[in-house]
Amino acid sequence: MTDSSLRLLLDFDACAQRDKGQAPAFLHRRDRKFALTCEQQNVKPTPKRWLAHINHLSGPGAGTPPSANTLRFWQRINSGFMVAGTLFGLLTMLGLLFYDGGQRINVTVIVAFVAFQLLLAVLTTVQSLAGWQPWRALLRRFRNHPESPVFTKLQPVLMARAAHLGGVCFSLAGLATLLVMVVLQDLAFGWSTTLETNASRYHSLIAAIATPWAWIWPAAAPDLALVEATRFFRASAGAAGMEPARWGQWWPFIAMLWTTWALLPRLILALLAGVLIRRKARQLLASHPAMQALLYRMETPALDTGNQYNDASDLPDTDTQLKLQPLPDAAIVLCWAGAGDPELPDALASGKSLIAKAGGRLSLENDRQTLKKIAEQLAEQAGRTVIVVTRSWEPPTGELEDFLTNAREHWPKGTRVALVPLATRIDREPDDHQVQQWLRFAKRIGLEFVTVSLVPIYGTLADVNGGYME
Repeated sequence: MTDSSLRLLLDFDACAQRDKGQAPAFLHRRDRKFALTCEQQNVKPTPKRWLAHINHLSGPGAGTPPSANTLRFWQRINSGFMVAGTLFGLLTMLGLLFYDGGQRINVTVIVAFVAFQLLLAVLTTVQSLAGWQPWRALLRRFRNHPESPVFTKLQPVLMARAAHLGGVCFSLAGLATLLVMVVLQDLAFGWSTTLETNASRYHSLIAAIATPWAWIWPAAAPDLALVEATRFFRASAGAAGMEPARWGQWWPFIAMLWTTWALLPRLILALLAGVLIRRKARQLLASHPAMQALLYRMETPALDTGNQYNDASDLPDTDTQLKLQPLPDAAIVLCWAGAGDPELPDALASGKSLIAKAGGRLSLENDRQTLKKIAEQLAEQAGRTVIVVTRSWEPPTGELEDFLTNAREHWPKGTRVALVPLATRIDREPDDHQVQQWLRFAKRIGLEFVTVSLVPIYGTLADVNGGYME
């Protein structure tokens, strides 16, 4: 699944979720500057260029795009449907062509089965257009975290494409099995029904079904003589006087019936589902609430208060009176959302009894297990301090705040947390404005529980506000 529209929607929605934790003034300055830069370069500020600009600001440690996990999940669903469709197509055709040498293979049964497959294909498309999701509860069981409300609206067409891809593989496997069985066995076809009908009426039905290909392959459109000669009855002992070769003349019709009314509809509807996914993704992106806010910020000039001091490069409320604390000698280190990859500084990696990971691409169940494991370690130690390593260039998220709130409830009373924001290079300290956002975050959580420290660089530790708090 490489739909650019779908990938763009997922990445934009994830970025919009992250921006909810940022100050409106900062977002306005950032996006307005982007719009002015595009105007100077004489290019249109599209969502794709905006995302590339945001990724550039995130630096080299931004990691994989947020859409990767969701796309891989749906790729696994598509692959599962295709494998299952191939297997069931093989077994189904073997069942339809079962022939013991005495009873004929009933063409009526095959026609009815193909009609049933066509009905399923149409119902799958109608279900996706109507937005009905009877399998939503099943998808939630296989997802580590819930989908956003915007992406949930795409799930019906995504599931429809998966079902159609499985149907295409089902039809291809059935057609291949039919052709192999025609070559390897002497199949005897005929037609039979309990209803009172004559050969001419049955031939009219067969002729109507064979209309799409009768002019291309006349042999695949049985004539009236073949229909009259190959009718059989269950109670009859056989077809005395019937030329045996005529019983096999139905196979071209069966092959074209399967190709035209089972394979081609599934293939066309699978392609249509792909078109609907791209169209729906573009519509959801255009109507996304964050898109409207982004367009407003890019089109509206930032407010000039008349102050001669230019604070365009500052984050809001940077003049905090909080100060850094010395790095504690803790035995437990928790790396949050991929921080510390590919390696931790020696001050954080050596002499530790536990180095755990949480947040980011890890599941909620993994976070709960990590909380439990750290609580067990803290219960056995005298000094109850946990170092939480973060990426300095990424702003504190609500997910981290929720994690620390749960930790405060489950960890032993008196436990302290030391936030350690790392720069993009472990031999450098983060910028001052990046450290400030973590100091404000610690104040919001509670200084009696959370403090902020930096890793010593060359034997000293930078002080953002002039020294450590005594």
